[in-house]
Amino acid sequence: MSVETSAAERKPAAPRRSAARRLRKDPQALITGALLLVIVVLGVLAPLLAGHGPNDSSLDAVNATTGTPGYPLGGDHSGRDIWARLLFSIRTSAVSAVLATAVALMVGVTFGLVGGYFGRRVRGLTEWVFSLIMTFPGILLLVVLMPVTGGDYRVTMAIFGLLLSPSVYRLVRNLVVGVRNELYVDAARVSGLPVRRILRRHVLVVVRGPIVIATAFLMGSAIGVQSGLAFLGVGSTTVPSFGAMISEGFRNLYVDPWQFAWPAFLLGIITASLVLLGNALRDALEGSRPKPVKVATPARRVPEAGEPTDALLTVRDLAIAYPTPSGELREVVSGVSLTVAAGEAVGVAGESGSGKTQTAFAVLGLLPAEAVVTRGSVRLHGRELLGLGERELRGIRGRSIAYVPQEPMSNLDPSFTVGAQLVEGVRASCGVTRREAKKRVLALLAQVGIQAPERTFRSYPHQISGGMAQRVLIAGAVASEPALLIADEPTTALDVTVQAEILDLLRDLQRDSGMAVLLVTHNFGVVADICDRVVVMRQGEVVETDTTANVLHEPAHPYTRTLLESILDGSSLRTDPPVAITARREP
Repeated sequence: MSVETSAAERKPAAPRRSAARRLRKDPQALITGALLLVIVVLGVLAPLLAGHGPNDSSLDAVNATTGTPGYPLGGDHSGRDIWARLLFSIRTSAVSAVLATAVALMVGVTFGLVGGYFGRRVRGLTEWVFSLIMTFPGILLLVVLMPVTGGDYRVTMAIFGLLLSPSVYRLVRNLVVGVRNELYVDAARVSGLPVRRILRRHVLVVVRGPIVIATAFLMGSAIGVQSGLAFLGVGSTTVPSFGAMISEGFRNLYVDPWQFAWPAFLLGIITASLVLLGNALRDALEGSRPKPVKVATPARRVPEAGEPTDALLTVRDLAIAYPTPSGELREVVSGVSLTVAAGEAVGVAGESGSGKTQTAFAVLGLLPAEAVVTRGSVRLHGRELLGLGERELRGIRGRSIAYVPQEPMSNLDPSFTVGAQLVEGVRASCGVTRREAKKRVLALLAQVGIQAPERTFRSYPHQISGGMAQRVLIAGAVASEPALLIADEPTTALDVTVQAEILDLLRDLQRDSGMAVLLVTHNFGVVADICDRVVVMRQGEVVETDTTANVLHEPAHPYTRTLLESILDGSSLRTDPPVAITARREP
């Protein structure tokens, strides 16, 4: 039994089921949820449960005590049924909460996703707009606009929702800024998914926990503001409300204190239950997923450059710089040039910090926002990639260029099954139906050596091993039959046995499909196993480019010799010729 198979046979609960199980076992969630459910049901059934209308009055019921026939909670100073007014006040509070919260969430979450995901210009514009909204005096504005709204509390609550939206915007924006750098978000972008789908499925679902607790506070705030306005006598006097009842009960406090106590008690129960339930939901949702790992922010800035070439990929004189604290630009990649022919495997080798991953990210259009491409050209099939917009790059990523990352587990979204993520990528890159995409994904999982494709398809990332996760990502990468596969240290996070299996898989896929491979690695053993040519980098520069055989047997640069001497032992050299040593020389 393989490592992948034994790992997949473990069956921990799925994240969503775990969250539901936590809620069922949380007394706080059960009690508050039950209380709110009972209160909402009472409000919905108010016309059936109340013996009188909320504004019906009777002289016989003026200040009637609790238990008076037909008036179970007594009557107020106008002879209206307190029980009936409480039930109809629940409906008023529920409508107020839903309206204000819906407007706040629609505006705040939408612009929070946009402001947090996109660059500084978009974020600056959204910041300015919501800062302007925050300058408005909320309660005073609602009172001033009362003649415009005609005293309709529903319109007032919709306006209040707009005033609440800046708090939601800032919460969501800050969360998205942290999540947008996740490796699985980068993987979704590389697979060619549109931004709206990435935001909806891979970003929003991760930040939903804090939004849930914010929603509970928003609903409580909306109910409190509506009640406060009614307490002050702002709005229609015919609309039953907790605030109006508390105001009337306060004026009649020495006659019958219960007229004040009933609405105050029920209003407190509703707002407290909303907050406590929101906390319970947040804890359940946040506890069902691992904490995110931060990486760099994807973006790019580019000039025009480049020379025509017949090679599949041509990188010419590429230079990438980052600003220092003093404002000056410091180059981390300086004048890198390399070519990859169709069907060829080229390795980019060097120690950490040599600039090999930065070069690969420049090809993919995934450089951090701070990065500045000061010169150079990156061409695929003769088409300049530097300077293309996000929409144009989406048409290339996942189709012409595919990517296999270093950390397979971090590039799979823990919120979705393996199959759901692969189907999503295949549909985006190949334009097929969901059924066709599933069929293709199952075939690919079998092709990459997964023994139980159906079971893996239904599994969540935490239910599979690292080696199987890497196979899954390779399957997703080759689904659209790309011309070029960029593999960034694809075996570093795996044990030696699985490393060999992954390299064999990449070699077989390259041979069967004819795709080119650009392999980023620090391991010359990997280079010898799979690469036709190798580009050696040091401190952002290319120091040597030659066939794998020449570099391994007769390195021309002292740095290359140093790297080889640090990993090779003359007494334990293999005697059989490496697989890729017979590769052709670079013209």
